[in-house]
Parts: sequence; structure tokens; C-alpha cells
Amino acid sequence: MIIQRYPSSKAYADLFIRFPIGFHLIYGVADNIFSWERMLEFEAFLENLDVPIPLLAAHVSVYTQFVCGTLFIIGWKTKWASIIMIINFMVAIGLVHLTDPYQNKFPAIMMLSASIFMLLNGDGYFTVKELAKKKC
Repeated sequence: MIIQRYPSSKAYADLFIRFPIGFHLIYGVADNIFSWERMLEFEAFLENLDVPIPLLAAHVSVYTQFVCGTLFIIGWKTKWASIIMIINFMVAIGLVHLTDPYQNKFPAIMMLSASIFMLLNGDGYFTVKELAKKKC
């Protein structure tokens, strides 16, 4: 007799971090992906911060956040995505938000904190990889 085991409620916990953080990453850069004018605005913003090769930096930042947000949502390679986002948001806090008031700094702090959480917790229970195993 095979006993069906259901995951404990803790197995769902990371979804409440992965989904909103992944969505926020994607939502935050979608305008740059779908609008060249918005990408050029981001380039100008980075240029004002004396970032070298600002157009390349803008593309790297935008597409990295988009890809990592997607990886967070589907729960695949979250440790690698987390490392990249930890670097991204440490740079963002140090370069852009260091002198900001706390309320403006808070979203970047939350993204950094969530990325550290996902680095320490891994992919989680509900992932694309786990769903693929169950279908086979």
C-alpha cells in the first residue's frame, strides 16, 4: 500500500517570498524591456552616477533582474539567481540609495533581504523541477 504524503505547511512558506519578489523584479524592469525610451532614461540615470558604459550597464541590470525574477517565481536555480541579486542590490544600495531616506531605501533593502533568504533556503518544495518529476 502506497501512502500519499503531503508536504507540511512549511513547504509553502517560500512561495510567499519567491512570488512577490520575483513579480516585483519583473514588474520593475518590464518598462525598460518594452520601451527603448525608458531604457535610454535608465542609461542617462546611470551616466549621471558616473557608471562606466551606462547603456551596457542598464541592459545588464534590467535583463538580469528580469531573468532572476523569473527564476525566483518558478523556483529553479534560485541560489544562483540570489547571488546575482545580492550583488545587484548591494550595488544599488551603495550607488543609488545610500543617501536616500529610509522609505526610499526600503524596497532595495527588502530585495536584498529576500535574495539572502532564497540563497540560504534554495529552490524550495514547489518548483518546476519538482512538478516535472511528478509528471514522469
